[in-house]
Amino acid sequence: MAEQEIPGTLHGKVGLIARFKPLHNGGAMMLEKVCSQADAVTIGIGSSNKYTVRNPFTAEESAALVRAYLSPRYENYTIVHVPDFGHIPEYRNGQKWRETVLQLFGSLDYFVTGNPYTRDLLQEDYHLIHPAWLLLPEEQFRLRATEVRIKMARGEDWQSLVPHAVCEYLQNNGLVERFCREFGEETLRIADDEDGRHTATADEEHRWVKDS
Repeated sequence: MAEQEIPGTLHGKVGLIARFKPLHNGGAMMLEKVCSQADAVTIGIGSSNKYTVRNPFTAEESAALVRAYLSPRYENYTIVHVPDFGHIPEYRNGQKWRETVLQLFGSLDYFVTGNPYTRDLLQEDYHLIHPAWLLLPEEQFRLRATEVRIKMARGEDWQSLVPHAVCEYLQNNGLVERFCREFGEETLRIADDEDGRHTATADEEHRWVKDS
């Protein structure tokens, strides 16, 4: 099914996958829009089996960040863990991942994604909606979790880039300190290697899944 614009607002069952490493203001706004409009939302924690420099918080911690933000206002969502299989040679074509997603999410009215790799794999299975279509022009801005992590590693202001509840959870549970200790130097090295460019292509996303 081709990517398409939505007719007005979302309805029915909606799915999405993100890593939330950590959940930032852009991701929070997208979750807010989906949960406020859909009847039931399935939120997938991507790369749930990875603990690496690009996935420096566990799936359980990422899910906790989502709940910290959503739970005070919404109850119409379910969180599932979506593992990667790209590091296994026979699954590098993404079909094992696709089959797992279809099993976890089942039938949906819409699947929200701006990820080129995800879009390539699921375009025949779901009605795909780009997150930007859920936002008014004045609400749209570009922010990636990579940028939040870089600021954490540099000791700069990352707090303003995440919701207050997410900031509190990260700080109260020592996750920022652990991230900086375990992955800070490598995060900055990767940032230097990529010359500050944080928008990934489909090929890059595929390579990260295979190599991480």
